[in-house]
Amino acid sequence: MPAASAQRPKAATKKKSATKTATRTPEPPNPWFLVERSAIQGRGAFARQRIPKGTRIIEYLGERITHAEASRRYDDASMRRHHTFLFTVSSRTCIDAARTGNDARFINHSCAPNCEAVQVGTRIFIHARRAIRAGEELSYDYAYEVEDADVDLYVCRCGAPRCRGTILSPSSVPKTKSARAKN
Repeated sequence: MPAASAQRPKAATKKKSATKTATRTPEPPNPWFLVERSAIQGRGAFARQRIPKGTRIIEYLGERITHAEASRRYDDASMRRHHTFLFTVSSRTCIDAARTGNDARFINHSCAPNCEAVQVGTRIFIHARRAIRAGEELSYDYAYEVEDADVDLYVCRCGAPRCRGTILSPSSVPKTKSARAKN
C-alpha cells in the first residue's frame, strides 16, 4: 500500500552514534525499473525496458510491524493527506517500507494498473499484469481496506479514464461520500 515521495539514499551513508557507526549500503539498481519524478505522486517507478506479462519485478521489502504500531506511526486524524508505505501481510503484521524499504515503495497507485501485488506466504511481490512498455510508469491498485475512511485523505491522482477518485478499495468508500479526485 505504498505512496511515493520518500527520500531514497543516493550513496552509502554513515550514521554515527555515541557507541558505534552504522553503514547503510544502497540497493543495486533494479533491472526492470528506475525511480524518477512522477505526474501521479512524488516519485514513481518507470520501466527501463519492455517488461513481459507475468514478470516478477520486485519484492516489497521493509520493517515488519504490528497493526497497532502502524496505527501509532500513521494516524489519519493528524495527516493532511494519506501518505504511508504500509502493506498488510497478515492479521497481525504489516510491512512498513518508509524507513528500511526498497524501491518497490515508489510504485504508485492507479485505477488502471499494469502491475499487481502477489502474496507468497508472508512476502509481497510486484508482478506485471500485462506487457509494460519501456518508459511507462509502473502502478498497481492499492485498494486500501479502511473502516470509516475519510475519503478526502485517500484521493487518487492516477488520471486513468475510469479513475474511481480514491485509492481505497470500492468496499471501503462510504456510499454517502463522493470519491472523485479533486484535481
